[in-house]
Amino acid sequence: MKIIIDILLMGIIMLLAAYLVPGVQVDGFGTAIIAAILIAITNATIGFILRVLTFPITILTLGLFSFVITVLMILLVDAMLDGFHTAGFWSAALLAIVIAIMKSIFGVVAKND
Repeated sequence: MKIIIDILLMGIIMLLAAYLVPGVQVDGFGTAIIAAILIAITNATIGFILRVLTFPITILTLGLFSFVITVLMILLVDAMLDGFHTAGFWSAALLAIVIAIMKSIFGVVAKND
């Protein structure tokens, strides 16, 4: 049940973030859920492999390169999924930041309940 709630919450976060970030478009709630799932899957698979391979660069950049990999995974999902579009690297980067902030806020609120 918790997984379903997390997926629905991530869909809502994706819709809100797309509304707030210029250059990001999500066609609907279903597309937002699919985009959130695909971003999570690509981060867990391809993103993990890239993070392992680029670990020295990540250390040298104090973790910033890991963020770049996350942005690249968002751009990959943009290329794979119709109905989810970003205007480029900077829009995807801002989307990643907004999603991270929203997830943190919702996480704090959920722990207080």
